[in-house]
Amino acid sequence: MKKITLLLLTFLLCSSLPAHAEIKKEKRLWQDESIYSIMVDRFNDGDIKNDFDVNARNPLAYNGGDFQGIIDRLDYIHDMGFTAIRLTPIFDNTQNGYHGFWVKDFYKTDEHFGSIETFQKLVKEAHKRKMKVIIDFVTNNTALDHQWVSDPAKKNWYHPKQKMDDGNNGWVDGLPDLNQDNPQVKKYLLDAAKWWINKTDIDGYSLPEVNQVPVSFWTDFSKAVTKEKKDFFLMGVPTENTAIDAAKYQKAGIDSMLDYTQSKKLRKAFATTNQSFSDLNSTSNNGKPELMANFFDNEYTVRFTADIVDKRQFPGSRWKTALTYLYTTPGIPIYYYGTDIALNGGKIPDNRRQMNFRTEKDLIDFTTKIAELRNTLPSLTRGSMEMLYDKGGMVVYKRIYKGETSIVAINNSTKSQKVILTDKQLAPNMELRGLLAGDLVRSHKNNYILIVDRDNSEIYVLAEKSGINIAFIAALVGVFILALVFLILIIRRGKKMKVE
Repeated sequence: MKKITLLLLTFLLCSSLPAHAEIKKEKRLWQDESIYSIMVDRFNDGDIKNDFDVNARNPLAYNGGDFQGIIDRLDYIHDMGFTAIRLTPIFDNTQNGYHGFWVKDFYKTDEHFGSIETFQKLVKEAHKRKMKVIIDFVTNNTALDHQWVSDPAKKNWYHPKQKMDDGNNGWVDGLPDLNQDNPQVKKYLLDAAKWWINKTDIDGYSLPEVNQVPVSFWTDFSKAVTKEKKDFFLMGVPTENTAIDAAKYQKAGIDSMLDYTQSKKLRKAFATTNQSFSDLNSTSNNGKPELMANFFDNEYTVRFTADIVDKRQFPGSRWKTALTYLYTTPGIPIYYYGTDIALNGGKIPDNRRQMNFRTEKDLIDFTTKIAELRNTLPSLTRGSMEMLYDKGGMVVYKRIYKGETSIVAINNSTKSQKVILTDKQLAPNMELRGLLAGDLVRSHKNNYILIVDRDNSEIYVLAEKSGINIAFIAALVGVFILALVFLILIIRRGKKMKVE
């Protein structure tokens, strides 16, 4: 009886799901991922035993975040729908190198973050949840007090000290600039990069100051690391506010690049209302758009929430609209920790405030919902992109992949908007099923009329017009009958026990 009931319940559930809810069975590509980006020291303190010289009140000192703290919150990240995490540098740093960029030893973890065994555990726990792990690998510089700096035999390991310019040899933030053209330096960095892959089974590197390192080095670097692990991912992080030629780096083997030019456009369009989307639609690089790393803010920039507050807007509404665009356009969403609570912050180090897990869940719930749709609909990660409407802060675009059509409507204006799409833009005699807010739009006289309230969005799938779901009704009746029979059996058994 229990098996039959379970079978019918399963059938009931399956028959009630619309066609779009079928989870894609294709192998996950990197363009399908969504990445939660973490500054290790500022996320979560899971082990007070490694709180050496920690001062949580000083934004320029270690605040206590560590590997164990991330392990403790992996379910939190996973439940929001993220499929990968990215960590700022984890290597041993000099005093107050909470951010990880002042590397002293490329083969040790920072003692404030935990042991390499704990990091290995973090990677394993992430993999159990089918989440990938990316870490920053610093190749451009070392700490000022690194032992190489004072070693006369390694004088040629660095470029002569000079201010940063448009070239590749500047001392970024006054840090000793490594000479990657030196064969010994190149070998050391490549060996260290391969060592971490084999030692910890990480899935990718993000590469700070990628534009300050010769492209020829990246060609050798990419070849070396991809030999160690299949589908190993490389993501370039240029110097802030630097325009980059993405195609050049992708040709060298770097899969993805952060594009600050596009990020500025995103921030301008979504920090307030009634902004044109036309700038967003213009290509700012000639790389592969589906692999570009799209973001609003990161550990180098002012928080996007600060932009919103400066415009006297409500962060929750602005972030929801912004995330809808981020998650439904070509590229890999990079979601900076604290976005889930609309964390505010100005310039460094204010943009690196501690995470707070005791806040309202509204934005977390929205992130979870939008991520579920992105993880379910292949058209949102692999589909073609066609703009259907763009006017006064209202935008509608279409994405198609292997017969699946998604329509995204975003109203970033101060009033409700009405958009009429034709069957030539979509298809005749079909319907649009809203998955974000539950809207349903059926074709009428060769048109689809979309009405979206201000500060709202909808993600539709194009489907055959729905009628009576016979399978669903049959399953519902079957379950009802079984429940009734089960209830009668319980009553009879109860009476029998009383007689005995």
